[in-house]
Parts: sequence; C-alpha cells; structure tokens
Amino acid sequence: MGRSRNTRRRPAAAAVVVEEPVDGGTARLVPDPDRGRAWTLLIDGAPQSHVDLDDPAHLSFEYQRRLGHVIDLVAPPGRPVHAVHLGGGAFTLARYVAATRPRSTQQVVERDARLVDLVRRELPLDPNARVRVRAVDARAGLAKVPDGWADLVVADVFGGARTPAHLTSTEFLDEVRRALKPSGVYAANLADGPPLAHLRGQIATAAARFGELALIADAAVLRGKRFGNAILVAADAPLPLADLTRRAASDPHPGRVEHGRQLTDFTGGALPVTDETAVASPAPPPSVFG
Repeated sequence: MGRSRNTRRRPAAAAVVVEEPVDGGTARLVPDPDRGRAWTLLIDGAPQSHVDLDDPAHLSFEYQRRLGHVIDLVAPPGRPVHAVHLGGGAFTLARYVAATRPRSTQQVVERDARLVDLVRRELPLDPNARVRVRAVDARAGLAKVPDGWADLVVADVFGGARTPAHLTSTEFLDEVRRALKPSGVYAANLADGPPLAHLRGQIATAAARFGELALIADAAVLRGKRFGNAILVAADAPLPLADLTRRAASDPHPGRVEHGRQLTDFTGGALPVTDETAVASPAPPPSVFG
C-alpha cells in the first residue's frame, strides 16, 4: 500500500496524544518518537496496535510480527488474497496485507464503532486499499462472509484485554471453517499465563475442527513462566512449518513453533470448548502493561 495524497499529514513536531472515549473504554493514540508518522493505540492503558502510516509493512508488536509471518506464507509472495480480520484495532494487519499483497480484498470486523471512527479520522486507510470495515460483533460479522470466500481469517479480538467467550468455541470455529476456502488458514492471537488452561483448551478446540495446527510463542510463555501471547495457526491443508519456524526464530524476540505430537501433548488432555462451556480468556496481571 503506497502513500496516498489524501492521507492527512501531521508534522512530527506537532504530534500530540489523541485521547477520547470509545465504546470499549478510553482510547489513546500516542505518537512514536522514533518514527515520523507512527502511532500506538491503547485502550484503557492496554496497548492494542502500532501503525506506521509511512511504512504500513512495519510491524512493531511481537504478536503482530508473528501474524505477519502467517500472512506472508498464506500464498506466494505478492499474490492478492481474500482476508477477514476479526478485531480491527488500528487496522494494522489489514494495512500490512494491503502493503505486501496489493489488490487484496479484505473485511475488517470491529465491534467498537467509535473506535472505528477514531482510527478512520486520525489514521486513515489508503483509499485505494480494498478494505471494508464493519462495526459489528466479530461472530455476527463472520456470519456475513460468503461460504468459502477467505484465504485467511485472523482473530485478534479483545474486550477489556480478554477474548470474549463466544469467540473461543467449536461452534465459532465452525463458522470460521465455513468462511474459509479449502486451502484457507485461520490464525488467532491468544493470551494466557500459568497454568495455561485457556491456551490448552483453545488448542484442543482447534484440533477438533482442523486437521493441521501450529502454535507460535515465546518459550517462557509455553513453559508457563509468564503471561503472554501465542499465535494459533490452523488449516486443513499442510502448513508451511519449516518457514514459520525459521521466521519465528529470526525475530528480535525469537519464538518457538510447536506442532504435531508435541502440541497434542501440550494440551494435557484438555477438552474442546463449546458455546455452553466457553468462558472469556483470563485477564492479564497488572504487571503486563507496566
């Protein structure tokens, strides 16, 4: 995605924090002192997204870089894709797809309508990017996606720093599979800490619906040493495990890729989650955000 003449420019010297109420709390857009037109979005103090308007292919957050690896490998380099983003934030990953895979067609589903308005106003999308934004609940928005439309579905939905319960179940994944092409890939940003009950349950849930799974995470998170993010990747076609492993290992904060028997063993016998048994992901400890 190239620079747009219509994109509003704010001189770096004049960049100030933008703060206003949104449906999910208080949103703050904080300028990045190291990058001319880059911003971090926080909701109630929790970092949600980082966007560089001059370089939308730059991914600052660790978990977003790992999702970026999945995006890079979902199709040959540069090939346009159909992508669905559940959870919009500042549209960081939609911008990344548009920049690295021009002519892609994307749908962003973000429930917080006032957040959508804020991001559109302060961090406008390239008008040439084929990105449609729906201000509805993630599962309701997913239900509107045509059968077999998506090459990629990314779930990065947090309310109050927790993934809502109705986005953690086998019934939710049935909707994901319906929307995906047979060769499509599902990637989810999960957050958990010791004893990792939520993460284990989410792996078991995905295993009940998809034939191929991988998990990308920091080794300390996988060992239950600290709270953090893990990227679950699921598909019915073989995953590019060697490339994912190499890319995750070369990150500034290297990650491990678990798959196969090791990933099955990691679940520790956890059962798949259903709509009836689903609960929201655990809240992060206050120390996570300083």
